[in-house]
Amino acid sequence: MSTPAPVPRYKLTFTVPHHAVEVCKSAVFSAGAGTSPDGKYSQVCFETAGTEQFMPDAGAQPNIGAVGKVQRVEVTKVEVLCVGRDIMVAAVNKMKRAHPYEEVAYEVFAMEDV
Repeated sequence: MSTPAPVPRYKLTFTVPHHAVEVCKSAVFSAGAGTSPDGKYSQVCFETAGTEQFMPDAGAQPNIGAVGKVQRVEVTKVEVLCVGRDIMVAAVNKMKRAHPYEEVAYEVFAMEDV
């Protein structure tokens, strides 16, 4: 008897200015991210406050700051579970559309059962 293959799980992590965190979380949650593998919990995430730094260079169209000037922004780092590749891809796409930056800082990690 074979055991069914586990559904792939991913952790999506992104940073977003405090003023836009709820919009971005709603976007990823609407894709199904943040739901526990057993389906008993939804809209689950972890948040950490921090500061990010960047300098827009020539050709950039920054939402915050100005070209050629170092900018520091108070942000929230959001970490959310995505159960299934389709949900992860949809969550990333929706997060990018909801996010105020033209270049979004995010990471996706494949998770393993151990």
